[in-house]
Amino acid sequence: MDSNNRIIQYAKAVADYLQELTNLRDHLDILEAEKDIRNNVYFRGPNVYILFFAIIIASVGLNVNSIPVIIGAMLISPLMGPIMGFGMGLGINDTRLVTDALKNLAVMVGISILASTLYFLITPLDLNHPSELLARTNPTIYDVMIALFGGFAGILETSRKERGTVISGVAIATALMPPLCTVGYGLANWNLAYAGGALYLFLLNGILIALATYLTVKFLRYPKVHEEATNTRRRNVSIAILILLVLVPSIFSAVKVVNENAFENKAIQFAEDHHFIGSTYVYRYEIKAAEAPRKIEFFIAGETLDEVERLSFYNEVIKAGFTEEQVILNVDATVRTKKTDEELLREIINAKNDQIEILKQQLDNLQKQQSEAEAADAPAAE
Repeated sequence: MDSNNRIIQYAKAVADYLQELTNLRDHLDILEAEKDIRNNVYFRGPNVYILFFAIIIASVGLNVNSIPVIIGAMLISPLMGPIMGFGMGLGINDTRLVTDALKNLAVMVGISILASTLYFLITPLDLNHPSELLARTNPTIYDVMIALFGGFAGILETSRKERGTVISGVAIATALMPPLCTVGYGLANWNLAYAGGALYLFLLNGILIALATYLTVKFLRYPKVHEEATNTRRRNVSIAILILLVLVPSIFSAVKVVNENAFENKAIQFAEDHHFIGSTYVYRYEIKAAEAPRKIEFFIAGETLDEVERLSFYNEVIKAGFTEEQVILNVDATVRTKKTDEELLREIINAKNDQIEILKQQLDNLQKQQSEAEAADAPAAE
């Protein structure tokens, strides 16, 4: 009995500690948080200029692939205010706040897209591989997770009595500003795929931040504005349908990214296991996981593959889980790599020397094993 009582007391002590550790009520100031969110919804005066300047800064950062500049622009941007106001308005049944938040957000989005479009129309910079821009054109379910949990962190920070730097981190993590700049880039270059993908990412982030705000406001029991229950239920159903419609494309996109990553990893392993194909040397390979169909392209040099070597290689291709159409052997080495005959000959000689060295090592190992076997058999024969 004494041992059981000790276990019960210990469990109760742990439960009390966890309850104290996760307690929110003593650390929140809901009335002040509601006041701050309402103040940040309205888009007037300095906020107009701040947003315009932040968009230009973000556009420059995206244009030159500068991550620090992009982060700086996200910290400046006032876009988070109306989104959180929209979520809180839904949570406390304040129709006026919801309407004001949507109206101000629409104006801010319009100004952002206009400013970024003008910038990309006049900028003399033209990057061949704008990786930071491209990263904003293909949102996935992982972006959903970032926006949702970032939204939870943001509304909790806003509701806290002693506030820190969490809001700044949320602004960086959820990345509301760069997608709008990418929309402007797409419009300036008549690339509707870029513009559409980036606008979808912005809507995805915005809706998930608003959803996190809405759920947290309900959980923390922010004071409600009176409204009929029928309207509330209808609105909640509409919110659920909207969220589902927004999430579906991101799930398909995430599946595509996962499949591409799996193909790329498998292709790298296969390529690393095949530095030599018959009598030829693979001096370079390219993996094209985003194309349809996905494929690996080998660039080879050396003697021409005979039919037996080619057949043997493609048997290994099939065993590795690829189709023959996915693995391409490119023997036009001189033209494709723009190497001189001397460089190409040196690569072939080096490859042959490496192959000879490997064969020598294998022969030495076989001779060593044979000597050890003979030494082991000698006492038995005596």
